[in-house]
Amino acid sequence: AIFFPSADGVCVFKCLVNRDTEYCRLGKESVLITLGYNSALLQFKSQAEYSTFSNALKRCCNQKKEDSVFSQRTDEASAAQYFQFYGCLSQQQNMLQDFVRTATYHSAILQNHIDFKDKVVLDVGCGSGILSFFAVQAGARKVYAVEASSVAKYAELLVRSNNLSDKIMVLSGKIEEVSLPESVDVVISEPMGYMLFNERMLESYLHSKKWLKSNGMMFPTFSDIHFAPFSDEQLYMEHYSRTNFWYQECFYGVNLSSLRNAAVDEYFRQPIVDTFDMRILMARTVKYTVNFTEAAEEDLQRVEIPFVFQMMQSGLIHGLAFWFDVAFVGSLVTVWLSTAPTEPLTHWYQVRCLLQTPLFAKEGETLSGKVLFVANKRQSYDIQIVAVVDQTGFKSVIFEVTLVIVLGCHEPCPYKVANLISVVCALTAPPTGRSRISLSLSSGLPIP
Repeated sequence: AIFFPSADGVCVFKCLVNRDTEYCRLGKESVLITLGYNSALLQFKSQAEYSTFSNALKRCCNQKKEDSVFSQRTDEASAAQYFQFYGCLSQQQNMLQDFVRTATYHSAILQNHIDFKDKVVLDVGCGSGILSFFAVQAGARKVYAVEASSVAKYAELLVRSNNLSDKIMVLSGKIEEVSLPESVDVVISEPMGYMLFNERMLESYLHSKKWLKSNGMMFPTFSDIHFAPFSDEQLYMEHYSRTNFWYQECFYGVNLSSLRNAAVDEYFRQPIVDTFDMRILMARTVKYTVNFTEAAEEDLQRVEIPFVFQMMQSGLIHGLAFWFDVAFVGSLVTVWLSTAPTEPLTHWYQVRCLLQTPLFAKEGETLSGKVLFVANKRQSYDIQIVAVVDQTGFKSVIFEVTLVIVLGCHEPCPYKVANLISVVCALTAPPTGRSRISLSLSSGLPIP
């Protein structure tokens, strides 16, 4: 960064430059430099001052660009696809038209206006900039809106057309790479993905705390992820019926039946993004809390959630269902945004992981195990679910299921599942008499 101080040492202009910065000399004492989506014409009093600036600019631009935290943890192709998706106005419209999402953020910010009055605010992943506008409506003195996708130019256009250029500054870049001219009082963002963790934007949200004052606030403040076992025979049979196509022994003269088992494996490795009736749940939910004010980025690279469910009804367990809530804890009120199946539908829907081999459990028995999220470079997580029915030893037959899933990013749609890139399955029979199913799923494409 290059700073221009006034006579008393106060920074009056700041240039964030790197090896990709474009600039050219105009005349003997001026330079035109491109800063994001804007250009600045700098005129100096003398050739000596111009030479000093020019040399400093060349040194900055010729420095080797170090990989940011984001670049180190993210596959380059995945990042390109991710930002291309969010650069589309159609996706921004999809999120803006999610009434629950937009109205809840509006209420959380405006109802806690004293937390924003005359404050400096950072909007992480601002998208269209809607949260930045809410912050200004609540009285914010200055908002720094950071956006890495190409939609930043549209956010800048909205800021100018709403005559708020003096209040909102759009910074094009990743929060891990941009530099702010000052610390902030409040960080706002919408970093949640499917099953809360998908997309790994929560880590960027936590990274932004490096700009937050010691007594600063975060909106949202914390989140709860909920999950429970469910029974859904219809959904299970629908998945199996889709594989009947591969039973054909004379499809234009070709026998397809040898691929039927592989097709079954593939269908049952796809996490299901849809909604459902709460009555399919067979036990009370388990809750896991992430406090954004206390958590560090490293805490989200591996998240292990143990669970013990007391079965409230007998029947087949077809899988686990997931959703999340987030809380905005302000000085005046606490506002909740919920994606639960009992609440109005959002673009996050709910997510279900379906077991290829259902587990039978009786009322009063326990289903215990763990859900393990391990971050990968595809902006997602490898998810391992281990569940055991009544593992106390009182039963002669004990089922153990191990399910490994990579939950990729994809566009939400009811009864729509993630697109597959690769699938691996292994079925083993341990000597204990238990049946174990190991599955892994890789999926990709954009994102909620």
